[in-house]
Amino acid sequence: MKLLRVLVLVALPLYCLAGSGCLLLEEAINKAIDSQVSIDEYQNFLQPFTYGLETNEAIAELKQCFLQQSDETLRNFALMTDIIINSLSCALF
Repeated sequence: MKLLRVLVLVALPLYCLAGSGCLLLEEAINKAIDSQVSIDEYQNFLQPFTYGLETNEAIAELKQCFLQQSDETLRNFALMTDIIINSLSCALF
């Protein structure tokens, strides 16, 4: 149990750093939930991080999933993301 606590305490700063300290990640999330960004545009944006046809197909499926959501759901997702990134736990780092 003590080992689990140590692992969680070590992982938390890394998790928060990735969420709030990485503008590229935040931009990728914002483009994913933006209904004005097409699947092709989203794939082009993430092109430097793709490794083959399977990755491109997964990116297209992810974007399509967001395109099928209602505006209310997209707003709620954006709000949830902001809450996580700006949470007290992450603000400490």
